[in-house]
Amino acid sequence: MDRIDIHPTHTYDKFKLRRGRPEPFGATLVPGGVNFSIFSSHATSCTLVLFQKHDSKPMAEIPFPEEFRIGNVYCMVVFDLNYEELEYGYRMDGPNNFQEGHWFDRSKILMDPYAKIIGGRDVWGVEPDWNNLYQHRARIAFDDFDWEDDRPLEIPPEDQIIYEMHVRSFTYDSSSGVKESHRGTFAGIRDKIPYLKELGVNAVELMPIYEFDEFENSRPNPETGETLYNYWGYSTVGFFAPKAGYAATGKFGMQVDELKALVKALHKNGIEIILDVVFNHTAEGNEHGPTISFRGIDNQTYYMLTPEGYYFNFSGTGNTLNCNNPIVRGMVLDCLRYWAAEYHIDGFRFDLAAILGRDPWGAPLANPPLLETLAFDPILANCKLIAEAWDAGGLYQVGSFPAYGRWAEWNGKYRDSIRKFLKGDGNNWDVAQRLQGSPDLYAASGRAPATSINFIIAHDGFTLMDLVSYNSKHNEANGENNNDGSNDNDSWNCGWEGPTDDPGINALRERQVKNALAMLMVSQGVPMILMGDEMGRTKGGNNNTYCHDNELNWLDWTLLKSNANLFEFCQNCIAFRKAHPVLRNQAHFQHRDYIGSGYADITWHGTKAWNVDWSAHSKTLAFMLCGKHAKQGIVEDNYIYVAMNMHWEAHWFEIPGLPEGIMWHAFANTGVASPEDSFEPGSEPVLENQSGLLMGDRSVVILVGK
Repeated sequence: MDRIDIHPTHTYDKFKLRRGRPEPFGATLVPGGVNFSIFSSHATSCTLVLFQKHDSKPMAEIPFPEEFRIGNVYCMVVFDLNYEELEYGYRMDGPNNFQEGHWFDRSKILMDPYAKIIGGRDVWGVEPDWNNLYQHRARIAFDDFDWEDDRPLEIPPEDQIIYEMHVRSFTYDSSSGVKESHRGTFAGIRDKIPYLKELGVNAVELMPIYEFDEFENSRPNPETGETLYNYWGYSTVGFFAPKAGYAATGKFGMQVDELKALVKALHKNGIEIILDVVFNHTAEGNEHGPTISFRGIDNQTYYMLTPEGYYFNFSGTGNTLNCNNPIVRGMVLDCLRYWAAEYHIDGFRFDLAAILGRDPWGAPLANPPLLETLAFDPILANCKLIAEAWDAGGLYQVGSFPAYGRWAEWNGKYRDSIRKFLKGDGNNWDVAQRLQGSPDLYAASGRAPATSINFIIAHDGFTLMDLVSYNSKHNEANGENNNDGSNDNDSWNCGWEGPTDDPGINALRERQVKNALAMLMVSQGVPMILMGDEMGRTKGGNNNTYCHDNELNWLDWTLLKSNANLFEFCQNCIAFRKAHPVLRNQAHFQHRDYIGSGYADITWHGTKAWNVDWSAHSKTLAFMLCGKHAKQGIVEDNYIYVAMNMHWEAHWFEIPGLPEGIMWHAFANTGVASPEDSFEPGSEPVLENQSGLLMGDRSVVILVGK
């Protein structure tokens, strides 16, 4: 850098200044000082507000000289700052006209939207005593983390097995066994990596970890008086900053290093990390919400507004980010690049991603520029991009999300089809599509089976055990008279609503959970399971626990002991999937023998081999995979046969014959008593009757031919 670049040219009070550089936005360390850069296309002036860390009043307010403005960017270097003890914000002046979409108010101190660290919620659930003067303060990030040779893992999408979790819920309960200071934090997850490896998953998907305010819309529970929080965090305050309250070291401002240490440790153990990102709205809400950042900086640019100046609400939470505005699009791209480059993140799941394809007036775009930009960005080239392909405004794009060959989708149709089939209401043809990686949705457009993120359960809804224990939601604890949460759950309580001592009902529920896990793990596409479903976690029938910092959300690790066989079954099913590449194909089945094995890549069967009943009332289905077609013939695998009897009566299934010298072995049979219902891959016993088997009611059988 030239010497002149580090020489001040202006002074203000005791501070030495010079014109800064417009890029990058945010606060960046430069020789001798800090470069502050912020965009606003409609502001008439901008003032930098500096605080000593935690002080309630500013130590200085420095107006940007007009000559420090380059285009629509205010940029300034301030020299000789103790950046480690510094917090900062901005005051913006400009028009204040609701109908024209301008909310400038010089009395408000605004948070930098590019802040890499944000103070104000340093410890979970503790409100600083700042007399509400200023709650969200940007801090300067200094990167000295030693990554050694770490890099994103780039696991092929079809080989992923995703475990969705909430950071705090995963280890906060004392039963987690992590030390108290690590409970509910990034460090707590790091302590539990041996468990994740034992289970066998190779990707964790974290519910939002960007800085959010757990006290947003907090209120007392009308029945218990317990505080109800913004617990899930789908209401972003700052897109570039990890949440301090999720770090054991957050009170020391070390959340950046703690999260990076988690990423590094996961990678060392072969586990990818995917972030659930929420670019569809912010925590500023509608016209009655707080002014934190975007609204006061350039409301008309950042949000989708009606002609009258109100906020479009396609997110269901009050506002909608104007993501296809070039400025906002640039911020989203900068953000994702930052997380990919600086945190080595492996992928991103986009909440309500259909919003990202709407124009400023809400209409779906044929060629959304943001989605195209992300798909072809060189820095994000190897990151997984996963869309929740719907939004709260009624736009549903599962199977039709603008993909550009890159985007995967949370497959809501998979969830619905398998849930209905599980309780005996399914359509066999539809179920067959889901088990194959949904070729009816993706094959015609050339999208691979791994486009489909297959899930039966996610954070938003029943747990898997609750899906088979409740006919209807029980959300009274949310204080909304049970009016919140979905009413369309496709659940069945197995004959009794909620907990019971009836051994027959409890056995059926465990069998149904195993049926679901078995079908999920033999489906083409990418399986995703929810934290705790592998051990029978329950939320008491509450299908929308967004506001609870209590046992409804915390994972009860004692279930590992009480439901040990369920965990072992899930563990074996995951290991079986990983052992058999024929379950993880890169292209859709062709329903023919293109290898010359004598068998098509996939064949469908019913209670009689080679004869499937596709009628609407059928509740039995089976298929066989020829292992010689695994990965389109690149590798060779065993034969696999999967039979599913979702009828309430037992049925005899005729099994297709195998080539001479190959025999069927029983990997799993949910219809037999534990612990003989599954085996470690490679240790499967030979099936006694090679021509057929009697399948119990509501059961799944998986055989391997070798």
